[in-house]
Amino acid sequence: LFRSLFRGREDVYAVRWEGKGGKSGYSPAGVMDWRAIRAAQPEERKKVARKTRTLQPLTDSAIRDHLTGKQTIGIYPLLPDETCWFLAVDFDKKSWQEDSKAFLAVCQQAGVPAALERSRSGKGGHIWIFFDQPVSAALARNLGSALLTLTMEKRHEVGLGSYDRLFPSQDRMPKGGLGNLIALPLQKNRREDGNSVFVDRDFNP
Repeated sequence: LFRSLFRGREDVYAVRWEGKGGKSGYSPAGVMDWRAIRAAQPEERKKVARKTRTLQPLTDSAIRDHLTGKQTIGIYPLLPDETCWFLAVDFDKKSWQEDSKAFLAVCQQAGVPAALERSRSGKGGHIWIFFDQPVSAALARNLGSALLTLTMEKRHEVGLGSYDRLFPSQDRMPKGGLGNLIALPLQKNRREDGNSVFVDRDFNP
């Protein structure tokens, strides 16, 4: 059920890491050629790591580890043929609740089914729109832009100050890249905090 909704690239996914000093981020899951990396000059090691890594495909096991709290993963929504299975709209500032409610109201009026997820930090939200077949990323992003424009027309006195971006974040696949990733919802540790869960119009899980 989870994989039938949150569908992105199957040949690669991202894993969240946390480093020293509170730094964190996501990197493509892969097997590294540490011998080649250590043999390279320090300034060349990042480049060698990218060239020699073997990317890992998304599996049921990776999803299970995410849902049971062993790791946090993200997916790349832009498929190699520049289509996507969903559109997600990111709201992440103080007014995210009011703005996301206004956006959901516009979706309802337009007949576009949409679901709101409170983000892993609890300080923002993602609105997910799922498609029953892959659609062009450009078309999906045009839909998102049109819905945002309609929402801003209804909230002109405030605007959409918390809107951050759309996922997929590109119409076309960047040369040699994967496009932007989005963190998957329902990770166990965040769920226990009441975050990374889907909520109703009153923001109850």
